[in-house]
Amino acid sequence: MFTALGHLVVRRRRAVIAISLVGLLVAITVGVGVFGRLSTGGFADPASESSRATDLLAAEFGTGGADLVAIVTATSGTVDDPDIALAGGQLTADLAAETGTDEVTSYWSLGSPEALRSDDATRALVLLRFPGADDDAERTEHVEAVLATYDGLERDDVRVDLAGGEAVFTAIGETIEGDLARAEAIAVPLTLLLLLVVFGSAVAAGLPVLVGMISVFGAFFVLYLITLFTEVSIFSINLVTALGLGLAIDYSLFIVSRFREERERGRTVEDAVVRTVETAGRTVAFSATTVAISLSALLIFPLYFLRSFAYGGIGVILVAMLISVVVLPALLAVLGPKVDAGRIIRRRVPRVGDGVWHRLAVTVMRRPIPVAVAGVTLLVALGLPFLGVRWGTPDDRVLPESAPVREASEMLRTEFTSAEGDAYPIVAIGAVDDAAIAAYAAEVSTVDGVGRVDSAVGRFADGAMVAPVDPSLARFAPESSADGDVTWFNVVPSVEPISTEAEAMIAEVRDVDSPFELVAVGGASASFVDSNEAIFSRVPLAAGLIVVSTFVLLFLMFGSLLVPLKAIVLNTLSLTAVFGFTVWVFQDGNGADLLGFTPTGLTDTAMPILMFCVAFGLSMDYEVFLLSRMKEEYDRTGDNDLAVATGLERTGRLVTAAALLLSITFFAFATSGVTFIKLFGLGLAIAVLVDAFIVRSTLVPALMKLAGDWNWWAPGPLRRLHDRIGLSEGDPPDEPGLVVGSPSEDVSAGI
Repeated sequence: MFTALGHLVVRRRRAVIAISLVGLLVAITVGVGVFGRLSTGGFADPASESSRATDLLAAEFGTGGADLVAIVTATSGTVDDPDIALAGGQLTADLAAETGTDEVTSYWSLGSPEALRSDDATRALVLLRFPGADDDAERTEHVEAVLATYDGLERDDVRVDLAGGEAVFTAIGETIEGDLARAEAIAVPLTLLLLLVVFGSAVAAGLPVLVGMISVFGAFFVLYLITLFTEVSIFSINLVTALGLGLAIDYSLFIVSRFREERERGRTVEDAVVRTVETAGRTVAFSATTVAISLSALLIFPLYFLRSFAYGGIGVILVAMLISVVVLPALLAVLGPKVDAGRIIRRRVPRVGDGVWHRLAVTVMRRPIPVAVAGVTLLVALGLPFLGVRWGTPDDRVLPESAPVREASEMLRTEFTSAEGDAYPIVAIGAVDDAAIAAYAAEVSTVDGVGRVDSAVGRFADGAMVAPVDPSLARFAPESSADGDVTWFNVVPSVEPISTEAEAMIAEVRDVDSPFELVAVGGASASFVDSNEAIFSRVPLAAGLIVVSTFVLLFLMFGSLLVPLKAIVLNTLSLTAVFGFTVWVFQDGNGADLLGFTPTGLTDTAMPILMFCVAFGLSMDYEVFLLSRMKEEYDRTGDNDLAVATGLERTGRLVTAAALLLSITFFAFATSGVTFIKLFGLGLAIAVLVDAFIVRSTLVPALMKLAGDWNWWAPGPLRRLHDRIGLSEGDPPDEPGLVVGSPSEDVSAGI
């Protein structure tokens, strides 16, 4: 198939390029519109109890948790002074009149409850709710309009600062958009510089960058199409950009290098392109498939935050693969010898059987046991901090300390005894009397971590009523519900909403005996608990899908049972080391000042899952390139040691260069002002470098040496199956006129 594809690309090279240019114009025109269609939500399981509570509250009472919290500060005096109270009442009315606001309540409209006033009485709260789903474009416009109009507003002796979930995630989204531009400004020039060193010529170095940029715009177009059918998280854009640039450059690196190698062996331009497609092109296709399969495991999870990374990641991988295997060879067929134009570095290539990477492989294979033990010990030691992982979800502290919403959120955290902004609902279905409602509210108020419970019959704390019924409590009564038999309770916590204490609180609240037919606990803490359950309950299935699919693909390509098993074990081990490092840094705070983030003592639950799927696929990407050349040599000679040494010799520079290029892109994203994007970029950069410099360079040759010919063994039936399918990348029969390994000027400039 790849041979036929190579011939087609050569024959139709100009048509391929023309069609690609038209496709690029369409992708740019349509794809850039994806930014306006992305959502900042997606962290909740829509089938969970907490989501059911949110839906019931909206359906029965037309209300819900506060989306925005306006902190109103008196520039002089207190919030109870007549002129400040008048200004606060007018501000409440103005916010209620804003298009899109569904419910606006404030310290002044509710009769000055102490819970909505700061400890020094200089600040008071206004709570705003916007109806509709997180991904509703019209709702988003309304939220952004209120933020733009009122955040930082000063009038009538008061100042307004906005906090709350919508304010936080809007700020995160805006920060990420700026981070993307900065990351590309950092990554592209550095990548081009490294490619100049790697290839030694301006044209050859420019091709991977060109393919990378085309792949990113193509992925934006694919992502735009996906947003027409389902919600997509804005955070997936980071993965799309990083993988689009990184993988496209990696794939182009292997394609261009193989083309130059085949030209060096004496092939014509056309024959070199065909041979490149049927060898390196095949490897690129299977490498892309392994990465895509790893990312497809994210589709198992119900949180569209995670699924979005699968959508974007698979889209950009397939685009990068298509451009690298079809469009790039067409460009090479047109350029021919001009691919080496603009040469700035000239080197001589060593004979086959010589060079740094060959000597490294031989050295490792002389002492395989000490090398293997040392490498595995190092990776295990690096992974030990992961045993102390504590899970959490993002809040305002993922933003820089100077961010206005971060400063406003700190006001809520430090200056208000009652955490009204963190209050969560309990929605109960069933006709009961006031005494039963009071008994249930009193029991919930005794739970550790519960500060107060507001109900239709009064306010409760520590098992006793602390405030009788007042007009503001009428909204909790069954009579206010659409069906007439639903009531709800507002629970104000006394602990951080995302913490181990909050998890214990939710579990205990859910265990409280109730007189109702059905009780649903909602809010941020409950959503965190439910999301963790949704994620961790599906981790075994996701891991199983990745392992089995990867094993099958590697077997089909290499015809071995041991090689896929070894690859899976080593990849998992190296990723454990990376997870240990990220916990040590981002959870425990080591290097926080240097990296510019605020440690919370928690690790975002979704990040290790996401990083595992991405990094596992990338590790297999390099594994395929390395093993394909080892298998090629083993099929030719039947000598395992020679195959290992020659395979590392042929791919060592390539894999190392590819890892450095990809890590540059990820390191650029580590400059993000959002902590979990910083973790994502730094973690994946380290994962790529650990894989290239520790696993591929030392552990793989050591273990390949220890296994010997067993590396390539498979039972007879499976061997015949592999031989029949023929997915390996072997050399064609010897052809006259091809001189392999002769000393000459290195057309690959060290590659």
